[in-house]
Amino acid sequence: MLDRSTPVRHLLSLNDVSDEELYAIVDRSHAYARGAVPMNRPLADRVVATYFRTTSTRTRTAFSAGALRLGAQLVAYGPGDLQENTGEETGDTGRILGLMLDALVARTSAEAAELRSIASWNTMSVINAMTEDEHPTQAVTDLSAMLTTLGRLDGLRVLYVGEGNNTAAALSLALPRYHGTELYVRTPPGYGLPQPALQRAGEYATAHQALIEERHDMDDLPDDVDVVYTTRWQTTGTVKHDPDWMTSFEPFRVDDVLMKRFPSAVFMHDLPAHRGQEVDADVLDGDRSVAFRQAEHKLYGAMGVLEWCLAGLPPANRAATR
Repeated sequence: MLDRSTPVRHLLSLNDVSDEELYAIVDRSHAYARGAVPMNRPLADRVVATYFRTTSTRTRTAFSAGALRLGAQLVAYGPGDLQENTGEETGDTGRILGLMLDALVARTSAEAAELRSIASWNTMSVINAMTEDEHPTQAVTDLSAMLTTLGRLDGLRVLYVGEGNNTAAALSLALPRYHGTELYVRTPPGYGLPQPALQRAGEYATAHQALIEERHDMDDLPDDVDVVYTTRWQTTGTVKHDPDWMTSFEPFRVDDVLMKRFPSAVFMHDLPAHRGQEVDADVLDGDRSVAFRQAEHKLYGAMGVLEWCLAGLPPANRAATR
């Protein structure tokens, strides 16, 4: 039988982890990015599976490579591989997989409730690699990249421009848990953050003397920020119901004019990018863009998450995040 002596940990939503647990995951990811962690294969003899119903370049590769680098064995499922496609209930699929695997990294086109059904048996770790409502491992990546690039998280000021999608929701549930941070969210009308995420983010901000502000125009921007962040307007797996939606998004493009307002800011993008839509090529490929270094942090974020779920992590060194 598989060893079930250690508690099962899931990462389904950032709301499910404490501040200390989030700090520990980000701290470990940052340590991997700096090369400060010896590769002693902490997940040897573990089996990690990936299950992606929708396309993925960075997240799937990061978790696959990360699991292998940490010593785990890897099983990969494509969208047509499991018996869900013949009508098996999701909970039954999860129950069976949990008898054989140590972790399942899953990307679905549904809300996180589906992953909770799989995780409810508590026999394997379930990691949300993106659902319709949240992309928690992207937020881990983003915080690790910000920490590596800017040297701190406490007090950072971030301007997020574009759709209030699952990446934006995850960022709003993570950044305000660091002391004194400021997150300015600017989205087109009708495309804002999900209300539950915005409300919870406000609670985190209050607890940590941070700020989250959402508006649906590009007026009254902050005087200065450390990061300008956008995502592509056509989020994976979603469809805009307004045929003229791009007109609403046009004012929210990140271009050189916007970046010149914040001369000390770096530019971030979770990729893939559509040059000429959400961001101009001169910005994405310019000297202030860290988008591709940010993408590299997908690997380090995946390793931090996997190690937290399957091997446990010591408390974070909070001095490293200040």
